[in-house]
Amino acid sequence: MPHPSHAPRTPERRAVIVGGGLVGSLAACYLAKRGWRVDLYEKRPDSRKPDNRDSAEHRSINLAISERGLSALRRLDPALEARVKDLVIPMYGRMIHALDGQQTSHRYDVFGKHINSIGRGALIQLLLDEADRCPGVALHFGHEFVQADFDSGQAVFRDAARGGEHVTVGADLIVGADGAFSQVRQRMMAKGMMNYSQTYIEHGYCEFSMPPRRGDFALDPNHLHIWPRGSFMLIALPNPDWTFTCTLFMPWDKFGALAADGDIVSFFRTHFPDALQLMGEDRVHAEYTANPKGSLMYLKCSPHTHSHRAVLLGDAAHAMVPFYGQGMNCGFEDVEALDRIMIRILRAGGDLGSSTAALTDKQLRQALDEYSAARAEDTSAIVDLALDNYVEMRAKVADYAYVTRKYLEGLLHWLFPRQIIPLYTMVSFTSIPYTQVVARWNRQTLWLHRSITAAAIAAAVGGGVLLARLLGGPPALLRAVARVGARAP
Repeated sequence: MPHPSHAPRTPERRAVIVGGGLVGSLAACYLAKRGWRVDLYEKRPDSRKPDNRDSAEHRSINLAISERGLSALRRLDPALEARVKDLVIPMYGRMIHALDGQQTSHRYDVFGKHINSIGRGALIQLLLDEADRCPGVALHFGHEFVQADFDSGQAVFRDAARGGEHVTVGADLIVGADGAFSQVRQRMMAKGMMNYSQTYIEHGYCEFSMPPRRGDFALDPNHLHIWPRGSFMLIALPNPDWTFTCTLFMPWDKFGALAADGDIVSFFRTHFPDALQLMGEDRVHAEYTANPKGSLMYLKCSPHTHSHRAVLLGDAAHAMVPFYGQGMNCGFEDVEALDRIMIRILRAGGDLGSSTAALTDKQLRQALDEYSAARAEDTSAIVDLALDNYVEMRAKVADYAYVTRKYLEGLLHWLFPRQIIPLYTMVSFTSIPYTQVVARWNRQTLWLHRSITAAAIAAAVGGGVLLARLLGGPPALLRAVARVGARAP
C-alpha cells in the first residue's frame, strides 16, 4: 500500500544510492518523494530481519539527534519526525561527575532546549521501513559496491546471494552514502581532482553498559553524564530499556598500560568509583575484555561531487569525532540542503512543481556544484568544532573559569536572545550554517573579551576613585600607596 505522504508518480530519472545506513535511507526517501526511481544498495544483510540482528555490524557510541537532524525529517514528513521523537529520551544538559561522586548539572540551554538520545538500531529500522514504503524505491541488501563509471552512469555491485556475481546498473545520479571508508569516494578520487585528508586522533574508545537499578534508571536519564578526568573521560547516555550505554574515551597509551596489567577494575575504582558501583566490577571486567577498542578519526574532502553524476553524503564526505553529536545530524542536513538547492534551481527554471527528477543535466550539475561549494566549507567547520569539543568535555567542564563563562553567556543569551547565542546553542538548536556559527562565535568572543576588559578597567578606576575619596583625595591616596610600597620586602 503506498505510503500516505508519497503520491504515486511516473519516475523520470534513476538514482542509485550506495549505502543503506541512516543517511542513505533518508536520501532514498527524499529522492523518491521528488519523483526519482531509487535503487538503494547495501553490502550487509537486512538488519531488520530477526536472523540478521545478531550478525549485523553494530556501530558503537549512541546517537544524539538535535535540530539539524529533526529539521531534515520534518521537511520530508512531519509525521516521520513525530515517529522518531517517540523513540528518543530528551537530555537537557550534562551531568558532571566529580571524583568524590558529587554531581553538577550544566544545562544546554537557558530556555530548556535539549538534545535527544536515540538508539542507532531503532532509527535505522524506522528509516529503512520508511524507504521501503516509498513508491519507486527498491532496497537491495547483500550487494557490495565494486566500481562505477560516472561518465556513463554505470555502477557495478557484487551480489552475495548469487555467489558474488557482478550486477551492473545504470543511473542518472550515483549517491555515495557508504560511510567514512567510502568506496564511492575512492572511485571519485581516481576519476577527478579531489582534496582529501584523513586523520586518526591519539585516543580510542571502549563501550560498557550500566544496568537498571531496582527497575529504573541508575542515573538521571535526562542528562548526558560525563566523568571528566583531564586527558580521558567516561560518558553515559540513556536507553529506552532503562540501561545506559557508557563509553570510555582515552589515549591509546593508557589502553596499552591497561593491557599490560589488565586491571580495568582498579582503574575504574581510582577514576570512576561511583560509575563502578552502578555498573558492577564483574560487568566492567567482562565487557572491557570482550568489547573491541575502537579508533577515532576525522576526514575532509572537496569537492563532494563529480560532474552531474555523483554526490557524497554523510560520513563519506565528512567523518568526524563524536564529541559534538553532529555526525548524523550533519549527514541528515546534507540531504535536506541538497534537496533545497535542487528545488530552488528547478523553480528558477520556471518549473513550479516539486519533482527534481525533472531537472536537466545542466541544472543537475548546477545543483551539485552549489551543494558542494556550500557543504564542503560548512562540514569542514563542524569537523573542527567536534574535535575541539572533546577537550571541553574531558577537561574544561570541570574548570571554574569555563563554568563561569558559560554562566555569563547563558545570562546574556537570556537577556539578549537574538544578539548573543552560545556556541553550543547555535550548533545544536539552530540550522545556522556551521561556517556562520564559527564566524559569529568568534565575533561574540572578541566582543565578550573586550567587554570584560572594559568592565575590569572601569571597576578598577571606580574603586580607585572611591578609595581616594575615603582617604581624603588623591594626595592622601598616593601617600597611602607609598607607605604600602615602603613596607614591601
